[in-house]
Amino acid sequence: MIIVICALVGILAGIVFPYHIPLAFSQYAAMIILALLDSVLGAATAATKKSFDLHTFITGFICNSLLAALLTFTGNRLGVDLYLVPLLVFGSRLFTNLSAIRRHYLTQISGKLKKKFCN
Repeated sequence: MIIVICALVGILAGIVFPYHIPLAFSQYAAMIILALLDSVLGAATAATKKSFDLHTFITGFICNSLLAALLTFTGNRLGVDLYLVPLLVFGSRLFTNLSAIRRHYLTQISGKLKKKFCN
């Protein structure tokens, strides 16, 4: 419940206090947001497997963000679209983690329905 409340407070703060990211930093912000989403979904997947570790979550987010920013920066300096590398990796990991979470909850729900209707 507290997670939902915090999410709503964050969304409302974003609406009330809009902030526009300069175009020069938009690729970096996108990579950091993807790293955050990857870390959050990875943490949710770990929580469903009962193996969540806060230190792993924090260090994973920081390392992923730094590597993505470094690749984006290097690509901008070289004139190569290296930001596509973390984009593809984070994107595939997002879908993998989301499907693991979905399978976990579908298994729980189907088990409860079988107990309810098959007994």
